[in-house]
Amino acid sequence: MASPEIEALTQALARLPGLGPRSARRAVLHLLKKRDAALGPLREALTAVDERLENCSVCGNVDTTNPCAICADPRRDQRSLCVVEEVADLWALDRSRLFPGRFHVLGGRLSALEGIRPEDLSIDNLVRRIEAGIDEVVLAMNATLEGQTTAHYIAERIERFPVRVTQLAHGLPVGGELDYLDEGTLAQALRARRPMA
Repeated sequence: MASPEIEALTQALARLPGLGPRSARRAVLHLLKKRDAALGPLREALTAVDERLENCSVCGNVDTTNPCAICADPRRDQRSLCVVEEVADLWALDRSRLFPGRFHVLGGRLSALEGIRPEDLSIDNLVRRIEAGIDEVVLAMNATLEGQTTAHYIAERIERFPVRVTQLAHGLPVGGELDYLDEGTLAQALRARRPMA
């Protein structure tokens, strides 16, 4: 049996997404075995992030600076804005390095079942950013009923502005086999079909 402190560390790691009790135990054993190379730097990194973590006052991203590194980057296109549900979505899109503009994190999506209303999200802040001068808004909502409801709500809220509103394409994933795809994905792929180049 491990000491209470080691067990507490294991339980804390096991609560992280993607880690269960076994994976957490393996991680703890690795940290203990490589104490100087792994445990110390991990402790220092966690402490530094904990002390400096902030929400960006412009876009809602999480960073150690305010405004965040993305909003502060002068090379970013200030006239295009990609709207996402959560910070994880922003990080995923930014990792691709395909979107040259800025981002806006809603902090969730509309959901009647969960009681999440428009005023619970940062939609008013989004509208203010668009009023200040945006040429294109990319609605990068998840392909769920709630995500698409949120996208439609936002599109209606901003239709009075002279802004181009687009959304991510949905359909067949690269490398996907038709036999394994659900009907909704197939239907969307058929609706969004385009001519062969």
